[in-house]
Amino acid sequence: MIEVGEYKIKEGLYYTKDHEWVQVLEDGTVLVGITDYAQKELGDLAYVELPEVGKEVAKGDVLCEVESVKAVSEVYAPVSGEVIEVNEELKDAPEKINEDPYGAWIVKIKPSNLEEELEELMDANAYAEYLESL
Repeated sequence: MIEVGEYKIKEGLYYTKDHEWVQVLEDGTVLVGITDYAQKELGDLAYVELPEVGKEVAKGDVLCEVESVKAVSEVYAPVSGEVIEVNEELKDAPEKINEDPYGAWIVKIKPSNLEEELEELMDANAYAEYLESL
């Protein structure tokens, strides 16, 4: 784990400038969630609007929304593909993201262009440098 100030960054994941993380699984699918920075900036999460399973997304599309006492924030698709699973636990317990942002994934995507799109994402060190610049 890398720490930048009060924020933790999990190594081995890929990151976006919009503060989403991507974990590539052994079967080639990916889990997507929001970073420690994002959940701390939002504050206590009250609601996660999960997308429909089967939804096709292009990289950069709005994947879903997370709602906190402070704001509603959009979560963007870090890779293109099909949503094949959503984390149903978050419907009743959105605070799981606050408790463990790297354990509480939001969606699982079957990517359509993974290799190329991963090159456009940041690794943990690059994301740490990005956070330091904010």
